[in-house]
Amino acid sequence: MKLRHDCVVYSVSDSSSGPSTAREAEERTRDKVLGAVLEHGPVSAAALGETLGFTPAAVRRHLDALSRDEMIEVKLVSKATGAGRPSRRYVLTKRGQQHLGDDYLDIARQALTELTRQAGPAAVEEFARRRYADMEERYRPAVEAAGTDVEARTEALAEALSKDGFSASSASVPAPAHSSSVEGLGSVQLCQGHCPVQDLAAEFPVFCDAETEVFARLIGVDVRRLSTLASGGHVCTTHVPTGRASTKPAR
Repeated sequence: MKLRHDCVVYSVSDSSSGPSTAREAEERTRDKVLGAVLEHGPVSAAALGETLGFTPAAVRRHLDALSRDEMIEVKLVSKATGAGRPSRRYVLTKRGQQHLGDDYLDIARQALTELTRQAGPAAVEEFARRRYADMEERYRPAVEAAGTDVEARTEALAEALSKDGFSASSASVPAPAHSSSVEGLGSVQLCQGHCPVQDLAAEFPVFCDAETEVFARLIGVDVRRLSTLASGGHVCTTHVPTGRASTKPAR
């Protein structure tokens, strides 16, 4: 739903309530911008303006104010082609999440609960898969450019995730010296320190499942989740077996 931004006008004859009313309206509008960053982030200023129906000047004014208040922060995201300067995308800070409280989370939870009741769990699974389809499409060029080496592909995926604000990293885990089985092959752990749907995924773990499926398709091997922020872990950790070329190219 697009929301139209209108200028706030108050009567100069009502000096006691006019400025206060204008300030309250400004704060409500700013919360709409903050909520849109939560829902769509990482998101560009242009996309926010299109979603909310704001002029470019109005978007910049609100984003600048939210940045000064440390409610949002800028992430530089490389273009899929790798050409040109990285684009500026906005995400919520921890302070911004706390400011919004649980209203947006409650609305999302109620909507998914109702979707489950009306159409069944499969509808929520499809919703989650579609949500991560854009991620898979955007990350594929960077991962494919890393070649067929699983560790290199995982590192490329971690870099793409970090550019989107997931605070991701990859670390090699050597195989035990005494092991010669497939389980004894080396591995990489893909870690994510931030998850924008952490609280929602705690109730609907299908979001974690859908993301894990995307990682497996992009890297090209079966991967396994060892921990998630949604289930109480300090980070989301994905086990990626290495020692072989990618066997399932991203599609």
